[in-house]
Amino acid sequence: MLSVQTGILTRVPDALLADMYRDRKRVFIDLLGWDLPVPDDRYEIDQFDGPDTVYLIIGSPEGDHLGSIRLLPTDRPTVLGAIFDHLCEAGAPASPRIWELSRLCLSPRIRAARRREVRNRLLTAAVKTAMENGATHLCCVVYVWYMPEVLSYGWRCRPLGLPQPDPSGLVIALEIMLDDNTQSLMDQAGTWDETPVAITRDGRRSRGAVQ
Repeated sequence: MLSVQTGILTRVPDALLADMYRDRKRVFIDLLGWDLPVPDDRYEIDQFDGPDTVYLIIGSPEGDHLGSIRLLPTDRPTVLGAIFDHLCEAGAPASPRIWELSRLCLSPRIRAARRREVRNRLLTAAVKTAMENGATHLCCVVYVWYMPEVLSYGWRCRPLGLPQPDPSGLVIALEIMLDDNTQSLMDQAGTWDETPVAITRDGRRSRGAVQ
């Protein structure tokens, strides 16, 4: 199941969102050692988890979090603009046509082959969601050592500035082009995934391809 959620819930998160926040804590705080807020000592939720945030979440039939990614139009506060602006020589992107990707999180509980499948479904859904909302580019902050992985997705990337040191390693800001060639390039790279899924949009479920 692919769940498309807009905006952090002010009430106690539902089961799938709660499991996503718990896995984000396990990956980004417990494993990678990032210094981030931990509400209730269980969740990783920061200031960019707000009413304009779009979450793409893949869950198991039992409702467990398998993987997720966070998207934000850059005409609103973003990780790149608020924290990593120094990575952008011309300033951080600020346009409704450029969307930021962050918090790509794959559950530590799933095996390698399943992780690749979940990752590809998330990448495909992220590209589709951004383009359907008028985006011509994505942007993100990644570790320098992770750049070959990003390029292997079939994405055409442009550095927004030089790599800079961060407490957890060298990081760089990237801009990713989206156009009519994106699908074919990702298909050639083996990352485009047209698997039919059940889609939940803010709690309303429909059947069909990711769109």
